[in-house]
Amino acid sequence: MLKALLDKFKRSRDPVKYWRSLGATIGEGCEIYSSASLGSEPYLITVGDRVRISSNVQLVTHDGGVWVLRNLREDLRDVDKFGRITIGSNVHVGVGAVIMPGVTVGNNCIIGVDAVVTRDIPDNSIAVGVPARVIKTVEEYAEQHKDEFFNTKHMSPEEKKAYLLNNIERI
Repeated sequence: MLKALLDKFKRSRDPVKYWRSLGATIGEGCEIYSSASLGSEPYLITVGDRVRISSNVQLVTHDGGVWVLRNLREDLRDVDKFGRITIGSNVHVGVGAVIMPGVTVGNNCIIGVDAVVTRDIPDNSIAVGVPARVIKTVEEYAEQHKDEFFNTKHMSPEEKKAYLLNNIERI
């Protein structure tokens, strides 16, 4: 129990450092929310540079379905099934998404909220849904929403609040 509390503390303090300490390969400039899970085999996970893994994301590196097989046949009593997960660079994984074993997410991708990614996602794509499917390119997304973007990333919270309230008609 003490180890579990210590792990939770370490994960909440610096999730990237924590997951690296367990063997995950994580690039530079990444952000991993403390509630995200890189699973029971983080050493099977590779994450590129500038990747955000949002809250409650689950990276699953094993197939739990073998539980049934272990009890069905003697020759399968001790089997496990694993798959590597690779996430390219400049990727955003939305809140609650699940990435399944054996999946590669390309560079410059957006994975939508609560998506369940069961197959590879090509570079420059946006994937959403259950199971996740590519709906458009990142460039199509930028073009479609260009009139809805606000240049507020550099602002303090107070400046952003004032700016947004003064531009409320655009929201």
